Order: sequence, then structure tokens, then C-alpha cells
Amino acid sequence: DFLLVTVATNQTDGFKRFIRSAKVYNIPVKVLGLGKKWEGGDVHRYAGGGHKINLFKTELLKHKDIAEKIIMFTDSYDVILLSGVDKIVEQFKNFDARVVFSAEGFCWPHEGLASKYPTVQRGKRYLNSGGFIGYAPELYKVVASSVVANEDDDQLFYTKVYLNEELRNKFRIKLDHRADIFQNLNGAVADIELKFKGHEAYLQNTVYNTVPLVVHGNGLSKPVLNTLGNYLASSWNSEDGCLSCWDDSIILEDKDPKSYPTVLVAVFIEQQTPFLEEFLEKLHNIEYPKEKLHLFVHNSVNYHSKHLEGFLSSYGEEFRTVKRIDPSDSLKEFEARNLAVNYCLTVNCDYYFNLDSDAHLDNPHTLRLLVEQNRGVVAPLLLRPYKAWSNFWGALTADGFYARSMDYMEIIHNDRRGVWNVPYVSACYLINGTLIRQPETKPSYSYYQLDADMAFCSNMRSKDVFMYVSNRVDFGHLVNADNFDTSRIYSEIYQIFDNRWDWEQRYIHENYTENFNPNNTIAQPCPDVYWFPLVNPRFCKEFIEIMETYGQWSDGTNKDPRLDGGYENVPTRDIHMKQIGLEAHWLEVLRLYVRPLQELVFIGYFHDDDRIQGGYEAVPTRDIHMKQVGLKEQWDYFLEEFVGPLQQRVFIGYVSPPRAIMNFVVRYRPDEQPSLRPHHDSSTYTINVALNRPNIDYEGGGCRFIRYNCSVTDTRLGWMLMHPGRLTHYHEGLQVTKGTRYIMISFVDP
Repeated sequence: DFLLVTVATNQTDGFKRFIRSAKVYNIPVKVLGLGKKWEGGDVHRYAGGGHKINLFKTELLKHKDIAEKIIMFTDSYDVILLSGVDKIVEQFKNFDARVVFSAEGFCWPHEGLASKYPTVQRGKRYLNSGGFIGYAPELYKVVASSVVANEDDDQLFYTKVYLNEELRNKFRIKLDHRADIFQNLNGAVADIELKFKGHEAYLQNTVYNTVPLVVHGNGLSKPVLNTLGNYLASSWNSEDGCLSCWDDSIILEDKDPKSYPTVLVAVFIEQQTPFLEEFLEKLHNIEYPKEKLHLFVHNSVNYHSKHLEGFLSSYGEEFRTVKRIDPSDSLKEFEARNLAVNYCLTVNCDYYFNLDSDAHLDNPHTLRLLVEQNRGVVAPLLLRPYKAWSNFWGALTADGFYARSMDYMEIIHNDRRGVWNVPYVSACYLINGTLIRQPETKPSYSYYQLDADMAFCSNMRSKDVFMYVSNRVDFGHLVNADNFDTSRIYSEIYQIFDNRWDWEQRYIHENYTENFNPNNTIAQPCPDVYWFPLVNPRFCKEFIEIMETYGQWSDGTNKDPRLDGGYENVPTRDIHMKQIGLEAHWLEVLRLYVRPLQELVFIGYFHDDDRIQGGYEAVPTRDIHMKQVGLKEQWDYFLEEFVGPLQQRVFIGYVSPPRAIMNFVVRYRPDEQPSLRPHHDSSTYTINVALNRPNIDYEGGGCRFIRYNCSVTDTRLGWMLMHPGRLTHYHEGLQVTKGTRYIMISFVDP
């Protein structure tokens, strides 16, 4: 005969997890105090918990005369059961005791009692009251051995009983020193390891080689317990994935949209953010009835006022209500966020949906899916593309800052999908309105000097509210706003390094990927002159405006102070990428988008080595550069002094290693430079991107390849011509008779 007893006055997230684990293992549970006022003091701040003993004593009165009835008592908010009754009873009987308490490595709440404990050869020495098991008569005698007030400390009470040698022997009390039944995590996280037997997860104490049957995340170990709880008690396995994901979930898809919960969407623009235009488009594209959405917007950035104004002018009336806080209101971030939470109460929302400006919801069903998940706080997993930076933390340091959990990389790479209990979420998350309406669980963004996001999560953890991140499906991504410089015109063009994915979506030609379709025939208007869609019209327009805003075009003469030596053999009216701060960015365009096209058509010309400026290696080998071993200067000296003279005698016309050093936009006008004389390019191959349209923006123009007597005149906006440079493709720029022609040129591997 077995009974599990616990005390819980509120159905917290931890309590629900505890009950779920009991159901998984078919363990009968008697819950004491549910719905009643807690009278055991604030155990988060100081010792207390005597209320648990008095409730337990009352329950034990019903069983105290049943000699062989086994009763196990555990806490519930921070405990997970890991096995069924049979195994628990078997392990208990192996102790040959009438009462067994769990053990830990700290003597708490009074360290002065440590010396009074019996010594142990191996294992944890001190009693922990979070879990114990025994026969009903002895348990009753233990709790009835003296009077305890509700505010007294329960662990101190049981400690005094155990340290009383007479009572310890009389009631045959022992401690579970090596975690045969109870594993307390506080101070012992390094002792345990999450393992899998087949597909199922279990916990192993690697110090004592035991498999605990109950795990207690006491003290500072609660975040670790939450991580373990994502797997234990059949919550997740490698075959079925997330089994606990479906707990308490709801389905909206088949319901009348008029019956959908009301949501306050709280948008925060707290910093200059690239690609805000796309962010706002995705906000509008959320697949959720707009009449069920209230909109709250806090914008603290003047630069973005025009973006927000345009969005609200176009779509503001679709929302049920709109509340807008502008930079002129001078509201601090934490004040604005707290105001938004209160506004949720004002409009009687069912859910509060936080959406920061760096969170892009590429999946328009995100909001509905989060509502259906039906958690207190749940965030969609958002990641900076190609990076490990996400909107959640898997673990915490002792002082509450970021630490990487053992499964962080598997989660962000979607090797493991599910709904994960984590200690920190940010950028985008959904809060159930029931939490907001209860003073005990109402979110707050104020906590000492912490940033708003840290304060929110710290407060939620202190309120025992679980925060989840879901990667059950792909939801979206984060943009990187760290280096966004709004002093430039069209600042997003400079974002290829920080936000490559968004840059591609905005600027790369919609048919670019068709270049690699094996069924696609690559256009070839002249022999060995290939034509590819590369960038879209928006890129071309903005690129031209960047050049014209800069305005310092070369004069079209042979004298060019921008070049080493100051002489240009084939002068044009142009602006170099270096002049406008885009040199490195354009080289990245060449590496990411042009090089794969070049390899399609110029077979056998492969090069990409990030150790070399420009990243090009013409003949790659398995090698180590002198720079890597600190010998570059010495080897350069050796080459110059000893090899150079030999080379100059036999190899005339030595060329530097492959690279792209000439990247520039050319402007042709009838009244400036209308054409370009026949010439060879100083390149292995050249790319030529049309930035505007023939017969619309200008007339005439084009490129004639003299050897083949072949001209390309009807160039396509955003398309790239690629042709060999030296020897074979002697060419000229045809005369522009009207308007202005712009082209982007790169001499690759001069």
C-alpha cells in the first residue's frame, strides 16, 4: 500500500509538471492545501515551511495505525518523479529503515549544526526535507514529536529529529546519502548526467553510479531542473520527439474567427533597426483576425517615425484599437513595456504578444500557433541566420546571466524540436492574460538596474512562472541591429555582413536561384559572354542614388589619384566602391553570388580562401600560410631579396595573387563620357551589372566584343554580363546618345 503526499496551495507551472510526472508513472498523489492560503512564510526570502508539516500531520492521522503503509512526501513545485511505485518501494526497502530522508551537501538553515551530523564515508551528509519516505506509523511519530508553528522552518524541524540520536534510532531514520531514491540538485549539478536508454531519457548520478527515482531542483538549481524536465518523465524522446508539447494545447483553426481570443500586439522599436520595412509588412501579414488584435506601439527612434507613420496610415484602421507612443513622449523602455501590460488590462485582452523590432515573423501563423500552445509564457524560436544568437537562453550563470545549456546547439539547429522550458526569452513572446490579471504573476519590466528583458525574465522566474521557447515549426528570425548606421542613404545596402539573409531577400534578383537549375539554359548573347539575373530593380535604383548622392565622379581623364601610380589607361566617369565605403561589401557580393555563377561557366576556375584578401585561391591545396605561423615578414624579405631578382630575369610581367581590387560604378552621358574606347580589361574575368534600363532611362549604349563583332545592347536591369578579361574579349563601350547609363563593374583577379 503506497501513497504520495505533497503540499501545494497554488497550481503553479511546477505543480502541473509534478502532477504530469505522477500520471506518467501511475503514482497515486494526495495534494494538501490546494486553494488554501499559504501560511508558511515567504520561503523564497527566508526559512519557513512549517505549514507543510502541520498539513502533513493532519493527513497522517488517517494512516498512522497501518503498520506497513508506505508514504512518500515530496515538494511539488520543484520536483519531478522519475519512476513508478514498484521501483521506489524496492529501493526504500533496500535501506532497511523505517524512514529515509533525502540528503544534500549543505547544512541548512543552520550551518552550526553540521558538526552534530554523523560522519559518512561516501555521499551527501546533510538532511534535506524536500523528499522523504517511510512507514506511516513512524512518519506520524516524527511529525508529532514536537509542536511546530506554520512559520517555522520545516527542514530545521526534521533536522533536529534526525540529530537526536535517541529519536533517530527509535524511528530507524536514515539518509539517502548516494541518491538511490532522491536526487537533490542544489550543489550537485555536476554529479548528474542526462542519459538515454534506447529512446527514453533518464537521470544518472555519475559520482555514486545510481539512478535516482525522484529529482528535486532546490535552491539555485531550479533552472537546471527545468532543463532536465524537458526530457524526463517521458517529456521528449529521440523517436517521438516532444511528447509533452501537446499537454493542455488547444485548436483554433477549426473555430469561428469571431471566437478567437483577443490579443494585444505590443510592438517596441527601441533601437535603430535594419529592414524595419519588412518587419512591419510581416506584422500586417499575421494570419489572425485583425478585429481581435489591439495594437500598442512604442517607438523611441526618430529615424523610424516615417516607417511607422506609413504603416499606420495604410493598415492602422484594420486593428481593433491602436495606441502609439512616439519619441517625443520621452518614455523609457521599461516604462513603455509596463504601460503596455497595463493597456492589456484596459482592453481586456486574453493574450499579450510582445514583438520587438528585430523579431521577424516569417511564418504568418506564428501568433495562432503560440495561442494554441496554451502556455503561460511561450516564445517562438528566432535565430540570427547563420549564427548561434537566438532569443532564448538555455541556462544561467550563478549571477543570472547567459550560459549555454547542454542542448542549446541541438535546439537552435532544429536537431531537437519541441517546446522547451528555459530561463530567458526575449524579442517575441506570448503571455497568457490570466498571468497579467493576477497580482502574484503579473509581469514587470523593472528590477533594480537590469535591462527590461532581463528584469522581465528575472521577475517571472521569481514568481515560479515557466517560460517556454518553441521550435516545433520554423517561425522566423532575428535581425542584427548592433551596427546599423542610419547616417547613410539606403543604409540596408551596407548590411550584407550583419544581415545577409535579409539583404538577399531585399536585393537579390527573384530569378537568381534559377541560374542553378540544371534545366535552365544560361543566356549567351556573344561567345563566352554570359548573362545572369543577379540583383533586383530596387538594388539598382538605390545603388545609383547612393552614387549620385556621393557625387564625386572621376573626370574621365587618364589622371586618377585614386590608383597606385595615379594613371588610368582606360578612363571612365566612375566612383570606386572604396569611396563610398562599399569595397568589402561588394567583394562579399562577388564571393557569395558571383563566384558560384562563374564556376558554372568557366569550368575549372575555383578559388575561395579567406586567408587571402578577396578570398580567392586559384589553385587550392592543403596548405598553411606563413602568416598563420608568424613567418610572413621573414618570408616576404626572403622573396624580395633572393627570389625576386631571379624571377625578374626569367618571368617578365609578374602578376600578384588573385583578387578583385577594381570595383566601381560607371556613368555614361552624352555630355560627359558617352562611350569607351576598345580595350582589354585587367582581369581574369569581368562582371558588368546593368543598373538602369535601355530605351527608358537612356538610349544607345551597350558593349561590343570586337573579335566576335557581337554587341550586347538591350541589357537587362539587375542582370550581370560575365566575360573573360584579357586576350580574347577585346571590347568597347558603345555610345550613349540620350539619358544616363549606369553600370557596376568588377575586374576579378587582375
